Amino acid sequence: MTDFVSLPGIEQEELLWLQELTRDYSIETRQRFLAVYEGRRKDPQLILILCLVGLIGPAGIHRFLMNQVGMGVLYILTVGLCWIGTIVDAVNYRKLTWEYNKKAALQSAALLGL
Repeated sequence: MTDFVSLPGIEQEELLWLQELTRDYSIETRQRFLAVYEGRRKDPQLILILCLVGLIGPAGIHRFLMNQVGMGVLYILTVGLCWIGTIVDAVNYRKLTWEYNKKAALQSAALLGL
């Protein structure tokens, strides 16, 4: 079950959740799940960096990366909701990333038919 430790920026909550999700998987199935999940998962540090880029450049890039196109367009048109939205996202980047990664894990499991 230590396969997940190699994921960049993984935190204890995500690690425990993934271990619980894959608890009944065989080693081979867990490795297939990990391969799919790694391709979909976003690193929290990358989301933070893109939020901070939004303070000096185009805001909302992090929202596009998390497949929130509508919010990304809104951030671009409103300069990150007058930077307030971008600052809030920079403070809450771990929560934003965790929510995205949780959905990505469930989609990965569904894709594999698990």
